[in-house]
Amino acid sequence: MFQKIKLLSFGFSLLFIQAAFAQNVPAKPSGIVKAPITVESIWKNYEFSSRGFAGFKGMKDGEHFTKVNQTKTSFSITKQKYMQHDGVGEVLLTNSDLMFEGRKISIDDYDFNQQEDKILITSEMQSVYRRSYVANFFIFDLKTKKISALDSKRLGSTLAEFSPDGTKVAYVFENNMYVKDLASNKITAITTDGLSNSIINGTTDWVYEEEFAITKGFSWSFDSKNIAFLRFDESAVKEFQLEYYGNLYPDIYTYKYPKAGKDNSKVTTHIYNLTTKKKSKLDLGSYEYIPRFKWSGSANQLVVQTLNRHQNHVQYHLFDWTQKKMTSKVIFEEKSDTYVEIDDNLLILKDGKTILRTSEMDGHMHIYEVGFDGSNKQVTKGNWDVIEFLGIDESSQTIYYTSAEKGAIYQGIYSIQIDGSNKKAISEETGYNAAEFAQGMTYFVKRSSTANTPTVTSLCYKTGEVVAVLEDNQTLNEKLSVYDLTTKEFITIKGATEDLNAWIMKPKNFDASKKYPVYMTIYGGPGSNTVKDAFGGNDYMYHQLLTQRGYIVISVDPRGTMYRGTKFKKSTYLQLGKLETEDFIAVAKELGKMDFIDKNRIGIQGWSYGGYMSSLAMTKGADYFKMGIAVAPVTNWRYYDNIYTERFMRTPQENAAGYDDNSPINFVKNIKGNYFLIHGSADDNVHNQNAMEMVNALVKSNVQFDLFIYPNRDHGIYGGNTRNHLFNMLLDYTLKNL
Repeated sequence: MFQKIKLLSFGFSLLFIQAAFAQNVPAKPSGIVKAPITVESIWKNYEFSSRGFAGFKGMKDGEHFTKVNQTKTSFSITKQKYMQHDGVGEVLLTNSDLMFEGRKISIDDYDFNQQEDKILITSEMQSVYRRSYVANFFIFDLKTKKISALDSKRLGSTLAEFSPDGTKVAYVFENNMYVKDLASNKITAITTDGLSNSIINGTTDWVYEEEFAITKGFSWSFDSKNIAFLRFDESAVKEFQLEYYGNLYPDIYTYKYPKAGKDNSKVTTHIYNLTTKKKSKLDLGSYEYIPRFKWSGSANQLVVQTLNRHQNHVQYHLFDWTQKKMTSKVIFEEKSDTYVEIDDNLLILKDGKTILRTSEMDGHMHIYEVGFDGSNKQVTKGNWDVIEFLGIDESSQTIYYTSAEKGAIYQGIYSIQIDGSNKKAISEETGYNAAEFAQGMTYFVKRSSTANTPTVTSLCYKTGEVVAVLEDNQTLNEKLSVYDLTTKEFITIKGATEDLNAWIMKPKNFDASKKYPVYMTIYGGPGSNTVKDAFGGNDYMYHQLLTQRGYIVISVDPRGTMYRGTKFKKSTYLQLGKLETEDFIAVAKELGKMDFIDKNRIGIQGWSYGGYMSSLAMTKGADYFKMGIAVAPVTNWRYYDNIYTERFMRTPQENAAGYDDNSPINFVKNIKGNYFLIHGSADDNVHNQNAMEMVNALVKSNVQFDLFIYPNRDHGIYGGNTRNHLFNMLLDYTLKNL
């Protein structure tokens, strides 16, 4: 639910690209728009949506890339040189190539094999949970121009992937793993014991997907002769049921959801040898979780991470097949008094004796070089946090990464030598800059924005030099320029114990002699900051709408949020909600001292963890908040999943007071203002149970409140007209109650 997610990828789904192309491009306006921004313009017509660059994929030679070219009547994938990015290019595939058995095949994503003579097409994707999906897969042969189904008997598979030598494809169907030999078309079942709500092979269970941000539970070895895969035995995990309405009797969906303190899946790592057809289980000793595993890209070496239940002790196991006999050992381990962060910042170097990883062991997140001999050398240093490890050019020993070196609200792109020398900024160090390197580490795509300017997507050389602007969102800029928009400004404001980062948006016609109501929009939890110098898209426009209606809008990152060092982030350990609530109350008090703010008209709104925080603010801070809107909130941590909750709180059996003292469900009698609770009935993440138990507590305490439930909607509460309806309702409620 609250895991930090890597959003930028060269393999991003074309579903999002096609959605962007489907937007109506507004005519170039002139003059100042007198009519105010409307919810419909934001959430129904999507007039302020940014555009990305369609279907970009770097080729293995490091000098070419492919891209999608799409109009209302045509579709193609072309290949061209980086230095001739705006040329016609070589056409690899067109609309006419996408006919299979008399029907047109859509492309949601695509990947090349190693030889780049075949394309694996992902089609008709359907979401399962936040990251998981099922789809139909097809193979397009660039030489013969023929298209074929990957497995016509197993439609609705997932995670299909070429082997490194390009001769095979592995995939998962109904909890079992399969591999297809493309030369013989022979399909082999690697596992046969997969069973819904019992045994999972090759992909992950719900809680791993949500909290460790992984769905791919298998990996090819360097020589394509072995596949490592995870096996989940979730038979002992408690089931949860969701009701879906629309039929005479609601449909019941049942899945495994381990709540705080309850049983997890039993997860094991296995190796399947494609020559002998034998499976073997790896000995990993004692552990609770296997959050990451990764083969080397140059040798048959596998690193497996194991983690204990408290998530404060991680071990790196090395399994090495480079000699005649497989060897295994723990090459490194890290312990913490709180918890150890798990992320994708893990790379095995080609030297066969080194990995790169990130750690917070010195008080900030930094990159370390870890030897297979147990040595551990810090590469980056300073009172700032590395955000993402982007990769390494081993030929020049140059590491690329993003960090918040200039402050928690910024993200810059940097390079540094593996020995820690020659650190350089290769992007602006302010604003928000993200990068994805192509194969060869020579070029990267940069996406840059600021709080008040939409994203510009650029093709850059590895030194940071811009080769070409791929998408400047000029149409959106022209659209924005004719509205009389206010400016989002960054400030610091006093919290309970220290200054906090915040942004503020005032009405365009702001008059310091007047008093304004305040709308605080917050999240406040670990894993996500709301105060960052990045374009906020539709949320930004909704906040502009509120300023047009006379509100000051503000957001604050309290203690427990990211990129201000480990002490600041982990200060909330064992007491989620306590310090954050104290900070929000302190901010409300500080705002109330300002001459231009009406201290009796301060409201607070949040979604997910933000909904939890707004609920706590309305209960523990009842004297300072006139209105609170809680969308999809946790109301008692006992109702939430165990990986997330126990990472910060340990189990309810170990820390009952930490759970009880900071669950808003236990403090509803304090509410004085107007409290609005909103939830999706089919929220697989933060169950609607949280809302129902909050309602029970409110009724028991005879506290009046407002409630709205969206049938069949999940944690995102979207689909059809839902978002438009939701934000119209939020606006109406705010106008009436704040």
